[in-house]
Amino acid sequence: MKVKEVAELTGVSIRTLHHYDDIGLLRPDHVTEAGYRLYSNENLADLQQILFFRELGFSLKRIKELLLSPEFERVAALELQRDMLLDKKSQLEIMLATIDRTIQSERGETKMTNEEKFKGFDFRTNPYEEEAKARWGEKAVGQTKHNFNEEMQEKMNRIYFNLAELRHLEPGSDEAQEAIEKWFMLLNQMGSYSLAAFKGLGEMYAADERFTQNIDQFGEGLAVFMRDAMSIYSDRQV
Repeated sequence: MKVKEVAELTGVSIRTLHHYDDIGLLRPDHVTEAGYRLYSNENLADLQQILFFRELGFSLKRIKELLLSPEFERVAALELQRDMLLDKKSQLEIMLATIDRTIQSERGETKMTNEEKFKGFDFRTNPYEEEAKARWGEKAVGQTKHNFNEEMQEKMNRIYFNLAELRHLEPGSDEAQEAIEKWFMLLNQMGSYSLAAFKGLGEMYAADERFTQNIDQFGEGLAVFMRDAMSIYSDRQV
């Protein structure tokens, strides 16, 4: 298939397909003497993999590493993607229910607790897991995912709510530092975070807009406040 035909079939723009070729992510099996790209069925199967991984938040760099890995096996990848998409579906269903209840609450038809308002927001299943693995290693992130449960989610939300209430204070204040210490302790119940990793995580909260948007749902400016508080806490423990 020519690039235009692939674009029409998949909904992926010609420009994007050219970009995938340029970075070595999806190179067509054939190129004519005139320079026309011709995509095989194998290329289309790879493109399907790319789109599934993109939907799940994987970076292009990470997808390329996976597809080029000698251990990559397409059926195993599809099974993993299916499980991840089912998890995402479940989370979206919970969030839709939260939206419906919030609408009812805004109309005065029912009341919601603060915890109920944020049911469905899941800070462990996010597109940043691979980035965290690259920065701080498989062990800590893997342990975090394994040890996570509903009780932990509730504890995380309580800490976020508490920090959101304190964000008008100086991040180095006793109240802020006591609250951020609880965050450090909770993270280390789920995984293994050094002070340097804790400080680096805080920097990512403010530097990565995806983190910022999620965290700031608890209160505008919370991500920056947590970054500063985490930095001060880490420096004071050395």
